[in-house]
Amino acid sequence: MQEASDILDLVSQTKARGEPFAIATVVRTVSVTAAKAGAKAVVLADGSISAGWIGGGCARGAVLKAAGEAIRDGQPRLISIQPKDLLEMQQVKPGDMKDGVFYARNMCPSQGTMDVFVEPVLPRPHLAILGASPVAVALADIARRMGFFVTICAPQADHAAFGTSDRMIDGFDLPTDGSQQGYIIIATQGRSDSAALKAVLGTQSSRYTGFVGSRKKFAALRRDLEADGVDARSMDDMHSPAGLDLGSITPDEIAFSIVAEMIEIRRRGQRNA
Repeated sequence: MQEASDILDLVSQTKARGEPFAIATVVRTVSVTAAKAGAKAVVLADGSISAGWIGGGCARGAVLKAAGEAIRDGQPRLISIQPKDLLEMQQVKPGDMKDGVFYARNMCPSQGTMDVFVEPVLPRPHLAILGASPVAVALADIARRMGFFVTICAPQADHAAFGTSDRMIDGFDLPTDGSQQGYIIIATQGRSDSAALKAVLGTQSSRYTGFVGSRKKFAALRRDLEADGVDARSMDDMHSPAGLDLGSITPDEIAFSIVAEMIEIRRRGQRNA
């Protein structure tokens, strides 16, 4: 069994790579079980255990299933793996959830009980901001405080306008490390709007792409691009104007409305009604 310090090192390394994973920790055992309280495992998004150990086949399937679900919805889980007779005594079936506990059946002859806490560790969502307008500067600040990994794509001469950001890129070229599948905001506001739009068109499908500007301006830019022979069909999926309709006027208010919309999309389906 790996030392706890080795597992924690792996956790740090996996987080640094921006990979989603889950930590499964045995928190309680009753009777005979292969793993004991304190045992840990790191479960990757593909369902493999990259380090640690939480028991054999009696618990492995249930824990891996819980880890996969936790990674998908971002919610931790407490799973109790019990023999059939104990489940029946509590009037629960495998797969049931009661009082915040998910139940699974222990199929092993040992017939022990093991409670495992599964905690998802998800990478910070990526936000690429194209442009260095006042809205872009405000957006970078607010979004970073809301937990986004912020990449600034703007001419290097404009980088000084921003405070602390996670990454700066000279120009409008989006990074190719998967960031383009996150959130993208075009906030050029009259400075190289067409160039920024061209940089976004044709990229892999993002979770959210927004344009800071009026619908009229957005439509005019699309006509100009199409007149130049640019395939602008992916503009159909862009949010313009970006952000929730809060009646925003100032750059800070507009940036706030955009972050609010991104959070709504990010958290969609993660909270119970």
